[in-house]
Amino acid sequence: MAQRKYLDDFLRGRIIGRLECGRTQLEVSEELGIAQSVIFRLWQRFQDDAVTAKRNRLNAASDLSRQLSPTTGATVSRQTAYRRLGHIGLYARKPVRFVPLTVTHCHMRLTWNREHALWTPQKWSCVIFFDESRFSLQSESHRRAPGTRYHRENTIERHRYGGAGWLAWGEIILGFRTDLYVQSVTMTGHIYRDVILEQHVRLFRDVMGAEFLFMDDNARPHRANIVDECL
Repeated sequence: MAQRKYLDDFLRGRIIGRLECGRTQLEVSEELGIAQSVIFRLWQRFQDDAVTAKRNRLNAASDLSRQLSPTTGATVSRQTAYRRLGHIGLYARKPVRFVPLTVTHCHMRLTWNREHALWTPQKWSCVIFFDESRFSLQSESHRRAPGTRYHRENTIERHRYGGAGWLAWGEIILGFRTDLYVQSVTMTGHIYRDVILEQHVRLFRDVMGAEFLFMDDNARPHRANIVDECL
């Protein structure tokens, strides 16, 4: 069995649960296909701190070099720390940002999904989904292993962020998608109404008629009064 290189929260829980039930690290390693050294370190962290997540995830290479020098008694340069991190697949990465969801948000999403679970392709063909993404030109120095961008410990909740950036947006319908539009602007209620609703969404509504349904999110520009009046 190929050995796993990354342990998500659920898998960590399975490992700890088996070890607490008296299974040996070798047995768990063979059963789950995980290197015994990985299980040993996970178990050690759990016994020391009662947590399974990796520590000091936000430390930069310069921070690590300063911490290691007094501990080891040897001078460790930032470049050495950087190379060592690279050898084990850890590089500076920006955490994924996502909008915090309250219990009410989750309940509303679940209710909406249940109401539309039995919709036919014909009904979905009259629904257009819109979304935009803003790409910041400013960066943050964080480290993560390759392929772990969307793992929980590599994400940060953010309602919004400032700074220079580019806005990319588009729409999808069942079996069709629009072009991707990229602009160096900040989304506002006026831009949302004048560019997106008036120039694009209105065309689909006129074609689809009364069955047309437009889906966007609750971003502040989407809920502006001028947008509600337009819709």
